[in-house]
Amino acid sequence: MPKRNGILSTLGLNVRQRREARELTQEKLAERAGLDATYISGIERGLRNPGIKNVARLAKALGLTTADLCKGVDA
Repeated sequence: MPKRNGILSTLGLNVRQRREARELTQEKLAERAGLDATYISGIERGLRNPGIKNVARLAKALGLTTADLCKGVDA
């Protein structure tokens, strides 16, 4: 099992909280962002390291700015 990274875990938590607040499933978010649901799952669990383009796609799909989605994500 891959090791979790604190930065990725924080981003994943942000994605999950924003998604759940909008009452979206991972599948619906994936559809809106043009990504795969298993990829969304990996991001939310802090196991995937999405590129900035995918972070921006997620933010847009959630109605957020990229900066808002990345709040608290510090190196």
